[in-house]
Amino acid sequence: MSKGTVKFYNDLKGFGFIKDAESNKEYFVHSSGLVDKIREDDNVTFDLEQGQKGLNAVNVKLA
Repeated sequence: MSKGTVKFYNDLKGFGFIKDAESNKEYFVHSSGLVDKIREDDNVTFDLEQGQKGLNAVNVKLA
């Protein structure tokens, strides 16, 4: 599991981006990949899964 911070999340549209704490890479997150409700600047843990346009954050939980 990776750790990171929610950089952006739009509750109405159901997607956002998480910045990985180690690599500083940003990963797309969709509401279907959430375990907990998230907001911008939340610290989270997540797994990565191959999506249509690259790696997506899934199993996103508050840290």
